[in-house]
Amino acid sequence: MSLADQVLAVNNDLPIRTDAPVHSGKVRSVYWLTDSDSKRLIEEKGYDVQSDTPLAIMVISDRISAFDCIWKGEGGMKGVPGKGASLNAISNHWFKLFKEKGLADSHILDIPHPFVWIVQKAKPVMIEAICRQYITGSMWRSYTKGERDFCGIALPEGLKKDTKLPELLQTPSTKGILENIQGVPAVDDVNITRKNIEDNFAAFNFKSLEDIALYEQLLTEGFDVISEALAKLDQIFVDTKFEFGYVKDKAGNDKLIYMDEVGTPDSSRIWDGKQYRVGNVVENSKEGFRQLLLNHFPDPDILLNKDRMSEREALANDNELPASVLKAVSDTYIAIAEKITGKEIVLSENPKAEIIEILKEQYQLID
Repeated sequence: MSLADQVLAVNNDLPIRTDAPVHSGKVRSVYWLTDSDSKRLIEEKGYDVQSDTPLAIMVISDRISAFDCIWKGEGGMKGVPGKGASLNAISNHWFKLFKEKGLADSHILDIPHPFVWIVQKAKPVMIEAICRQYITGSMWRSYTKGERDFCGIALPEGLKKDTKLPELLQTPSTKGILENIQGVPAVDDVNITRKNIEDNFAAFNFKSLEDIALYEQLLTEGFDVISEALAKLDQIFVDTKFEFGYVKDKAGNDKLIYMDEVGTPDSSRIWDGKQYRVGNVVENSKEGFRQLLLNHFPDPDILLNKDRMSEREALANDNELPASVLKAVSDTYIAIAEKITGKEIVLSENPKAEIIEILKEQYQLID
């Protein structure tokens, strides 16, 4: 069996019973269950939610996105072997640790398969909650151009690339395009200040002004829990993105939770501690793949300049990356997942068939 056969690239065509269109993102696809299936599962499985809570099946893929494009490789490699299972395993590990440490819950109710989550419907807070412990990446690029104000936070002069910041910074940006918010351009992924959030908390889907402080607390606590755990593995948690949302508990009260993924190589930068101490930055995250793309193509500005999006999409569509590149990314994802979880990531021979069998036999969600 070839590596290409072990990649789950298309994840929006599973025969799961649903009345709604399948929502397919860059990496995950979401299948909203029928009302009757949601009610049945809540009762049968004893999920700790209200009986009328909408549930969804979230299926991850092995697709790899970078610079807002999906990339592919030679020989029919439509993704990275082991990537999906690695991302889910890492997220599951951190969500469990958050719960043990008394932090907030997540949207995940059940994990039927390494590629699959059963989740409850959440109302997302429309913020990409970004935490930074080191100056690198886009922040460093802006800093070298003279920018010193980041999301209302003033950075001092004289910082050096890839060094630790004076304090942990929260630099939020918009999630999606938000219309009619004064001082916030209606474009995706634009930096915002705490004052922007306070002045428009309802537009960002916060239930109250007080919840802004709670979100900031959960962001810092989540970052610190992961950072401390990684430090024990001699890995440096450089920066990360969290997402938050609201769900209702069994009594019908709103509660703020972590959602999407946390502390993964897709949503974070993770550096090897031993290498960093001798002056090298070795990425154990998708940042390594991004750097590789920047070096691979003759005009890296296409990947960095949002005004050249059509050229960037053509680059991703028209180019097959060497299989060795995707294999190297696979090795990185699997190695960091196994390091974090302490468990082997086993590549499935036919992930789609396994998912269908489990959802049919154990959950009765496939006819």
